[in-house]
Amino acid sequence: MATSHLPSFPSMAMLFSFCVLLLLLENAAAETRHYTFNINYHNVTRLCHTRTILSVNRQFPGPRLVSREGDRVIVKVVNHIANNVSIHWHGVRQLTTGWADGPSYVTQCPIQTNQSYIYNFTIIGQRGTLWWHAHISWLRATIYGPIIILPKRNESYPFEKPHKEVTIMFGEWFNADPEAIISQALQTGGGPNVSDAYTINGLPGLLYNCSSKDTYKLKVKPGKTYLLRLINSALNDELFFSIANHTVTVVEGDAIYTKPFETDKLLITPGQTTNVLLKTKPEFPNASFLMAARPYFTGQGTFDNSTTVGILEYEHPAHRKSSKNLTLLQPSLPPINATGFVANFTGKFRSLANAKFPANVPKTVDKKFFFAVGLGTSPCPKNTTCQGPNNSSKFAASVNNVSFSFPSVAILQAYYFGQSNGVYTTDFPTQPLIPFNYTGTAPNNTNVMNGTRTVVLPFNTSVELVLQDTSILGAESHPLHLHGFNFFVVGQGFGNFDPNMDPTRFNLVDPMERNTAGVPSGGWVAIRFFADNPGVWFMHCHLDVHTSWGLRMAWIVLDGPQPNQKLQPPPSDLPQC
Repeated sequence: MATSHLPSFPSMAMLFSFCVLLLLLENAAAETRHYTFNINYHNVTRLCHTRTILSVNRQFPGPRLVSREGDRVIVKVVNHIANNVSIHWHGVRQLTTGWADGPSYVTQCPIQTNQSYIYNFTIIGQRGTLWWHAHISWLRATIYGPIIILPKRNESYPFEKPHKEVTIMFGEWFNADPEAIISQALQTGGGPNVSDAYTINGLPGLLYNCSSKDTYKLKVKPGKTYLLRLINSALNDELFFSIANHTVTVVEGDAIYTKPFETDKLLITPGQTTNVLLKTKPEFPNASFLMAARPYFTGQGTFDNSTTVGILEYEHPAHRKSSKNLTLLQPSLPPINATGFVANFTGKFRSLANAKFPANVPKTVDKKFFFAVGLGTSPCPKNTTCQGPNNSSKFAASVNNVSFSFPSVAILQAYYFGQSNGVYTTDFPTQPLIPFNYTGTAPNNTNVMNGTRTVVLPFNTSVELVLQDTSILGAESHPLHLHGFNFFVVGQGFGNFDPNMDPTRFNLVDPMERNTAGVPSGGWVAIRFFADNPGVWFMHCHLDVHTSWGLRMAWIVLDGPQPNQKLQPPPSDLPQC
């Protein structure tokens, strides 16, 4: 009798059940995480000065948003204040979910008073430290907090497992209302008043007036490894950071693992995150150690030249409480204008570029762009005097001499519904209309043009963008942030970019992948990326004063052919302008 080689019905059912179980397990690994962010007024005292700040859930800094790679995140933001508000999930790629990206008048109208909006996105292929912040005017001065994306379950870090993880957020404190400061500056055309202090996790530290109690303390045990998640959420300042008598190992930048390197001093620009391993001393050291941050600045204007400190305290083996008699050691930080250190430090960042964490840098390029970024001027309105570089002009900033104006509706909505007319144009210049010696003597006419001009990219275009600093009103570093993408930093240098020689030195093997990169003061940086995320994506300087002056623009990436390459439809609760 012939025997059948077909599986019996019960075994087919078991196979089907097993497949369903595998699918369920895969889905069970990814969770949906729900958060509610209430934007409230909140009285806070710093430097013996009490003022009403804007915050999320009356926390300053705001609450941690924790998820795993692959998780869906749903955040209901409820606006209880008089200001319009929106929240940006800085560094989250938002693949096809541009409606959840957050910059006001770019991907959404802001959330108005007593209104709410649900941000709904999935974290795909990302793990590490990012952060969230308000993305309208200067509201992010106090509305900010960390995003911690853990690896998938049963996956480990590509470095030793730390004893403990600690988030350290740098910020800026203003005794006055930051909204009044930028509003006045835009009216007068002058530089805005600077902050009164820098902060570590919202605390200025003992070097400031009235602040010995408002000092962040990190308590550690000897002989342990700590993962410090460093985030620069300062409004207008790049910061140096160091811990006295300790070196750290850099293992991640902008939620991308790096080839580890040791350093005793770091630079971190607004918008950037850096994860470092701190190995504590093997024995109780009979001392405490200051952790200090102060600005890096090369421009011509005024800046807050002060230092925030926290204290690294070792737990005594005998658990003796008193640490009052211990020596307090101070770190040495680079000089304020240490551009050489900055170039050397940023050059040390390299992607892992291995099988598990490859560096998929575009080797060939479809479209090349050259953007000159820096300051400029706008003429004073007739019959008025201004407080800009002279009394007949206001400070401005631009990309390729275009100072970007926000429309009165969201660009993404206008694009999606085919209503661009009168909202934006697609003629952003791919290079400066009038080339000049960018890092040499500035041209006589420094006036900028105004407009809401964008660049359109077909889906998956490979892009090379050179960002060139200019010396107009002083060369300075510009931390440029691109929404919706990570990009590869393939080269950087000083002086004017040389399109013939400089590309021969590009690193296309293991360049650092980031979402925010500093354009060197008096120099250039070259980045590459694939335009693989449909939508409208803001790119701007993360020094908010420069963004307010117009150093910003937007890319429009068209849909791809596949269903998962198309911008999703807008959510039903999308705010209206």
